Order: sequence, then structure tokens, then C-alpha cells
Amino acid sequence: MGVCSRIVHKFSETWGRPLQTQAEIIKIEHPIRGDDTRAWGPPYAKHVRGDKFGGPGESAYFLSVNRNKKSLGLSFAHPSGVDILHKLAKDCDVLVENYLPGTLKKYGMDFETIHRLNPTLIYASITGYGQTGPYRMRAGYDVMVEAEMGLMHITGEMDGPPVKVGVAVTDLTTGLYTSNSIMAALIGRARTGKGQHIDVALSDCQVATLANMASSALISGQPDSGRWGTAHPSIVPYKAFKTADGDILVGGGNDRLFGVMCDRMGKSEWKTDDRFVTNSLRVKNRVLLEGLIEEQTSTKKTSDWLKILDGSGMPYAAVNDIQGTLHHEHVLARDMVKEIDHPTCGPVKLVNTPVKYSYSEPSIRTPPPVLGQHTDEVLNEILGMSNADIETLRKEGVVA
Repeated sequence: MGVCSRIVHKFSETWGRPLQTQAEIIKIEHPIRGDDTRAWGPPYAKHVRGDKFGGPGESAYFLSVNRNKKSLGLSFAHPSGVDILHKLAKDCDVLVENYLPGTLKKYGMDFETIHRLNPTLIYASITGYGQTGPYRMRAGYDVMVEAEMGLMHITGEMDGPPVKVGVAVTDLTTGLYTSNSIMAALIGRARTGKGQHIDVALSDCQVATLANMASSALISGQPDSGRWGTAHPSIVPYKAFKTADGDILVGGGNDRLFGVMCDRMGKSEWKTDDRFVTNSLRVKNRVLLEGLIEEQTSTKKTSDWLKILDGSGMPYAAVNDIQGTLHHEHVLARDMVKEIDHPTCGPVKLVNTPVKYSYSEPSIRTPPPVLGQHTDEVLNEILGMSNADIETLRKEGVVA
């Protein structure tokens, strides 16, 4: 189904601390199989305690995006399930769903129906291609939209085939656009008292995040510049170069920074070489200059170059793998990896929230839930249902 969210206000017990506002997020899942991403493994975090001991575990994919949520296992194919969802919708501030347009109408969970039940609710629909347009009924995963909407065409090595980005970046940017849109809609509701329907399409978000590449094509009317690997079509040097044991990326974004690079590499003569004195000449002689730079970088290890370039003022970076990133001293200093206690998997490490505030303290308040972990809590505490009624629904297969 998606999620329902209630905005909950909590006063701090510490004198002088501000009012804290946070969302209580209720994830609606199929009562038997749950969210699809629960099966997207390996890897899995193994169950080590509880009644799930010995099972396949919780998928790393699911764990990565479901902290701070409550799981309600519910079938809305059953009238009793729809009734529960309607009651939740009356009490919620936001509902997010990701079904094809029109799919939820037969269950009475479409925007028009929910809006009548709760005119102040923000209803966000996330689809591959939106609620309108010729592709509206077409299913869309991230990689299909990357291909259809231009991103894959400009990603990869210059002489290689188009490739997808290493993570589902279109899904991620769509989620960010959605959350920003919900925040804006909540601000609008505070002023007008009205909820509204938010139509978010992966395709639209991918077109928007083509950014300067789309603008260049619109302004010039010419074909795009294609794939450039780690290089830049208009700046040289600006790419990854091989070292003795890996790769390092350097960015000589202007003539001064190019000069800094030359000095640090022990090739000050390049600064006055007629072929390289301006960026336009360096772009013209790209192949020659990049070859010369790589001859230098390949003579030392990446760690050596990091020491040489340290404090130079020019942009540079090692090309790290994922384990190298998660154990990076700066990543750890920024508290970007947190260990939480999962109810069935025990201690599990997750990536922390990336935004730091001056006085608010966002955090991983609760671990990603097991399927149906909060069913009784939601039905009992929020909807006021009795334990007997909940057990009847469980026997009927409505909840889990």
C-alpha cells in the first residue's frame, strides 16, 4: 500500500529544550509477503532471536530504507481491511502510495474517496510516469526511467555502452522531491486548512535532474555531448587517473588550480606549455594532457598522492569502494554509520541521517520493523480496537 503518517508533537523533558515535532510513520504491508524489498537479497541480516530464529533474515535493501517506521500487516482486498485504512486515513496527516493510476479506486482508497473522509490529508502518489500522459499506465522501475529519460545515455565511458548509475538514483531523487513536496503541502495546509493530491512521477523527476545537460540541449538545439566517464566535456583536467594501486580524481577547474596540480606533480613546466596555458587549449589537447598526467599518477600509490595534494586547495579525491567509504575517517567523524538493536537480528549497522541541525536531533529512533510488528499497537492504541477483534481479523487473514 505505502505509508500513512501522523505528525506527533513531543515536549522535551529537559528544561529549555524546544518543542519536538516528528512523524509517526505507519507502513502498510501485505500480511503474508510484506514489502517487495523484504525479498530483495542476499545479503540478509540473519535472525538470531525471537520466533523468526533460523529464517532467511531481513534483507539489507529493506533495512536501508525503513528505519523509524511501524509495520501494519493488512490486506485491503478484504472489506474489513479497507475499513481499517479509512479509519487510519481520518487520523493521518499524510498518505503515500505507489500504485498505477486508478488501481486503488476499486478499494475506495483513491484520492477523491480519501479526500472526502479527511479533507486536510496530503495524498502523495508516486508512479513511474504520472497520473496523466500517454505512458500513465506503464509500470516503471528506476532503471527503465534512467534509460527512457536520458540519464543512461550520458552515463558510462566515452567508447562504451550506456550504463545505469550504481544505485537507484532516480528512485532516490523522486523520494526527495516527494518529501519536499509533502513539506510544502503541509505548510500550505497550515495556511489554508486544505489537503491536496501530489502527483510525483519518476519520469518527471529524472527529466528535472538532467539539470544543466537538459538546459544545454534546450538552449543549443544540438545533440548532447554523450558519455564522458569521469571526465568533463568542458574542463581539463577533470577526471579519474590511475595510480600504482587504484585511482585518484583531480579537478583543475581553472588555470590557477591547473598550476597548483602541475607544481604538486613536479611538472611546473606544463603551466607555460603553449598547448596547456588556458582551459580551452587543454580541452583541445585533452588526450595528450590526460596521458601525461596519468604517466605521473601511475608512479605512486593513491595514499601517496593524497599526501602530496593535501592542503593544495585544489579538489581531489581517492576513488573508494563501498567498504572504504563506510570506514572512511571523515564518514565516521560525521557519525554517518550507526549501530542499532534490531528485534530479531540483534546489532545491525545502518547509514545515519545525513543532515545535521543546530538544535534538532534527527536520529534512528527505531530499527526497521519485522512484518506486522506493530499491527496490534496500531489497531489497539490508534483505532481503539479490542484484542478480541484484532484476533478475529488475524484469523480471517485481514491482518498479520
